[in-house]
Amino acid sequence: MHAIRSATAGTLEEVGRLSAFTGRFFQSALSRPFEGRELLRQCYAIGYRSLFLVLATGFIMGLVLTLQLRPTMIDFGAVAYMPDMVGIAFVREIGPMVTALICAGKIGSGIGAELGSMRVTEQIDAMEVSGTNPFRFLVVTRVWACILMLPLLVVVADAMGLLGSYFIESTRGQVSLALYFNRAFGAMAIGDLVPATVKTFFFGLVIGVVGCYKGYYSAKGTAGVGRAANSAVVISSLLLFLVDFIAVLAADILFEI
Repeated sequence: MHAIRSATAGTLEEVGRLSAFTGRFFQSALSRPFEGRELLRQCYAIGYRSLFLVLATGFIMGLVLTLQLRPTMIDFGAVAYMPDMVGIAFVREIGPMVTALICAGKIGSGIGAELGSMRVTEQIDAMEVSGTNPFRFLVVTRVWACILMLPLLVVVADAMGLLGSYFIESTRGQVSLALYFNRAFGAMAIGDLVPATVKTFFFGLVIGVVGCYKGYYSAKGTAGVGRAANSAVVISSLLLFLVDFIAVLAADILFEI
């Protein structure tokens, strides 16, 4: 019983610290001075360097999804609706969620390890002593970069997923690229596009804030850096599922009215 109370208290304390850290980010997010050059550098590091992984994953997901679904669609005589189903599935859920989880593993752990190393080697302390605001330079820029880049990576993943699906359809059936994409986008409504786009910004916020939080307050030593990187991935992944559930629930309420 004591262990349960201790674990609950520790969890609530961690939630409180993370909430306070998030509030501190919002306080500093739009205030001057802006670290524009560092923001651009982080956008390149987070966006461009994750691009190939997102491209490959999206394309393979499109291949696998179509290969798995096509026999069933043929049995029901609905293979003509394959572009419609794959397009809606990718835009609504597969593209945003898979891309966010990939970025949580790659970007979240990278940020946690990088800031944790800076904390362990006392570089953050040196910045504070020299009069530089380390929170604005290290945290705000990275979180903004995640918020801005993740929606773009999701768009790329969606496009590659549809392209992978078209590749299978073109080899198994008679369908042109223009026809496939016309069917895929023609099946989508505003209720598919808007929630899927909006939630990607929150996915980026979660990945950036959690990665920065775990690295910024990393424990001393190399073991602390490893724990910061690992816990950044675990916590951000769990929060991504929670945010996704809330987004889907909110979209269902708003667009059913």
